[in-house]
Amino acid sequence: MLAAFVNAFRTPDLRKKLLFVLAIIVVFRAGSQIPAPGVNVGNVQQCLGDQANNEGVYTLINLFSGGALLQLTVFALGIMPYITASIILQLLVVVIPRLEALKKEGQSGQGKITQYTRYLTLGLAVLQATGIVALARSGSLLQCELPLLHSNSLSTFIVMVVTMTAGTAVIMWLGEQITERGIGNGMSILIFTQVVATFPVALWQVGKTQGWWTFGVVIAIGMVIVAAVIFIEQAQRRIPVQYARRMVGRKMFGGSSTYIPLKVNQAGIIPVIFASSLLYLPAMAVQFQQNNTNPAGWVGWINDHFVAGDHPFYMATYFALIIFFTYFYVSITFNPTEVADNMKKYGGFIPGIRAGKPTEDYLSYVLSRITLPGALYLGIISLIPLIALVLIDANQNFPFGGTSILIMVGVALDTVKQIESQLQQRNYEGFLR
Repeated sequence: MLAAFVNAFRTPDLRKKLLFVLAIIVVFRAGSQIPAPGVNVGNVQQCLGDQANNEGVYTLINLFSGGALLQLTVFALGIMPYITASIILQLLVVVIPRLEALKKEGQSGQGKITQYTRYLTLGLAVLQATGIVALARSGSLLQCELPLLHSNSLSTFIVMVVTMTAGTAVIMWLGEQITERGIGNGMSILIFTQVVATFPVALWQVGKTQGWWTFGVVIAIGMVIVAAVIFIEQAQRRIPVQYARRMVGRKMFGGSSTYIPLKVNQAGIIPVIFASSLLYLPAMAVQFQQNNTNPAGWVGWINDHFVAGDHPFYMATYFALIIFFTYFYVSITFNPTEVADNMKKYGGFIPGIRAGKPTEDYLSYVLSRITLPGALYLGIISLIPLIALVLIDANQNFPFGGTSILIMVGVALDTVKQIESQLQQRNYEGFLR
């Protein structure tokens, strides 16, 4: 593996791509540490220390920003607006015929959808930045009595919103530059960078607060979890497909065999994001009721069952939502009818299955059954931090689980595969021997 890295850096064009990606990562992390104009850095750091790493309803957004959100930096919003916009556009493609037609147009249509995603990202960034700055002005963001801003004037408010929105635009541009001129998917690599950035502090907190024996146990458990995630992420059901020979003019085409790869985790990390975002809504509603001297009865019930995150009702709801959204997302991203029609059009068939409706039914049958273990896997991995909260009181400091480990392993595997393919094109030995 080390020899493969040496060979990668010995190849001029591959070395240039890798160094370009590293340079973008440095710029990205630097922007995540620069405070936005008007932020009282000293008070923010003191409030974060008093908060003892309890990020509340902003855990997911703060994870995707590498901790930059609660520090109110230039890149405070991170990649979350782009992720949200991409998910919304994927859902709209299914329900809006115009967008579905654009998707079928190929590269030109996909370019227009990408442009729509950019516009929606900026719109969501404005909304999120406005909400975050408004909470910082009122003191509700970190639940701290110290003022987080030097001034509560309207001009400071506007400057911070514009700065954070511009930071999101710069992040989006950096991700696109990595995709075009580097290696791997740019947005995924930026998310990976932010998640990994929180690991050293999280592990140090586990050792300092729970003891170094617990730290060693966490590392051992983490290695097992990483190995299990790699195994599941690589697992797939290959459905064989045969293509009949056909004559086009004087040439013979077809007669080949291939397969349709159906991954066990076909939905990726999207169901976890959906479920987490949905469960944040009740907690956010409670936060807006905190200044109310006579809160309603439902506020106390939500505080008991949702805000802490360790209640069995919360865990059961979270697990059920992940399973539901896994089936939902797979159903809208993989269309058995469309796949069966394309196979029939080009003379393909599954051995032992007739073309047309029987093929569609067979694909639906296999997909529904392979999605179940994938959904259970996502639910179990996502509950690991909540279980850690109950066992060792280390929810926010337990890095080996939930969204973070899924992102890290998924992006790392994809990037390694792309580097591997680049090396194999140049007849070098790859990472896997």
